Amino acid sequence: MALAIVAAIPSPARADNPIVQTSYTADPAPMVHEGTLYLYTSHDEDVSVNNFYTMNDWRLYSTTDMVNWRDHGSPAGYKTFRWGTGDAWAPQGIFRNGKYYLYVPLNNATGAKIGVGVSDNVAGPFMDPIGRELAQMGSGNIDPTVFVDDDGQAYMYWGNAQLRYVKLNSDMISTSGSITNVSLSGFTEGPWFYKRGSLYYMVYAAIAGSEKISYATSNSPTGPWNIRGDIMGPGRTFTNHAGVVDYKGHSYFFYHNNALPGGGDFKRSVCVEEFTYGADGSIPSISMTKNGPTAVATLNPFAQVEAETIAFSSGLKTEVCTDTGAGMNVTNISNGDYIKVKDVDFLDGVTSFEARVSSAASNAKIELHLDSETGTLLGTCDVSGASAWTTKTCEVSGGSGKHDLFLKFVGGNGDLFKFNWWRFTGPTMP
Repeated sequence: MALAIVAAIPSPARADNPIVQTSYTADPAPMVHEGTLYLYTSHDEDVSVNNFYTMNDWRLYSTTDMVNWRDHGSPAGYKTFRWGTGDAWAPQGIFRNGKYYLYVPLNNATGAKIGVGVSDNVAGPFMDPIGRELAQMGSGNIDPTVFVDDDGQAYMYWGNAQLRYVKLNSDMISTSGSITNVSLSGFTEGPWFYKRGSLYYMVYAAIAGSEKISYATSNSPTGPWNIRGDIMGPGRTFTNHAGVVDYKGHSYFFYHNNALPGGGDFKRSVCVEEFTYGADGSIPSISMTKNGPTAVATLNPFAQVEAETIAFSSGLKTEVCTDTGAGMNVTNISNGDYIKVKDVDFLDGVTSFEARVSSAASNAKIELHLDSETGTLLGTCDVSGASAWTTKTCEVSGGSGKHDLFLKFVGGNGDLFKFNWWRFTGPTMP
């Protein structure tokens, strides 16, 4: 009897790594703002040119539960900066003064430089407020990381091979004083600078065949730095780039590997792990996993859920949406593809389902399954015949309590439809 009771207890929902499957992503830069964790990333194109990094824009994702991630599209690209000629490499976003600042590396005819964009919206569009580079010194001007200290002073670190920093003025788009080189043994690139308690952290990529992630700490924002050791060993791509953040009482370590189908050195994928600091502020050794962290909140299916809010998916892409409200929608939907969302709280069950769709084939349907692609069927929604954006409503039943939800797409050959959002109704509404 005891065994039967234990078996009936559902395991906690965990994130699926990589956390984004609709694009290749790298260089994660988390930012917590107003209860939401935002994640700026770089974006490896599906087709690599000259067998090298092909990166034209940056991407933004968000979560409130650490398992379901919403795609906000591209907030900026290298063409945002007229003085840049390419290579949208590792970014970082910061909120200050009621505005969002995006710090990015860019190339032009005279080498790599650090630029800054500004926007009134976390998802952009960002604009170039100064029309030139923010900082440059010698070579290796990539991978900016910015932190605003408790006294209001902002610092920007960056570099490849040589770590350096400069103070930023309160306007966040100009520098104060000279650029300073920093001595940090083993440093290669990809710095991530932050403070926790009274301790300053510098997390960075170091060479070990391919890159590992190491860290150092200091009692001052400008060092000297005490090397504390390695966090993550070499992975399956030559590069790695970490981002570290606390959110809802938990600590998270973001990184990238090549775990998506077709992945490689130039087609990378962002992942996340939860960890716990030691009493002395130390960061433990962290392994790459397929599961990731557990959920810190449930998903409400009775509110409108953007279709591009995904825990895991198969075969899909996203694009800028033409429907009212803009945003993004899911596209490239074929027979057998699916979206999984995790830890959905259906309360006392559901009675109807709405889906906002367009460009639908004549036999397009959405099957709504619990806990797996072939799990309990809540219902099947026929969305065929919707050429313009249309809301389709279908009767469903069941689904009380917390479950993972699989939206499985069925139909004939070719693209089935475009998908903007969905929601349920039920006897008990939150």
